[in-house]
Amino acid sequence: MPYINRSIDGSIQAVSLVDNPLPGWEYIEVTDIEYTQFVDNTLQTQNPFRESDIQLVRVLEDLIGLLIERDVIRFTDFHSAAQQRLNDRQMLRKQTRGYNLIDEEKFMFNPD
Repeated sequence: MPYINRSIDGSIQAVSLVDNPLPGWEYIEVTDIEYTQFVDNTLQTQNPFRESDIQLVRVLEDLIGLLIERDVIRFTDFHSAAQQRLNDRQMLRKQTRGYNLIDEEKFMFNPD
């Protein structure tokens, strides 16, 4: 439930997720195009490495999968929290129909 504060020219200058904002703040739908553009622009300008980091994560996921596939490392070598994160990412990639370089059945950890 975001609230926004506008500058004198009417553009969004700040966003808050607090339920009881200060006077001058207005509620805005999360689907509002002005809100989504502000959030996207803020994320891009605050972290110029964002896109590079996203691409690097994908490379690391594929590298981990390749190392597991070639029996260089085992999935169970990772801490359980890391295993869960890797599984979550693989499921997300599968759901979004992303291109996978690895066989998901070999990568997914099945405790059964």
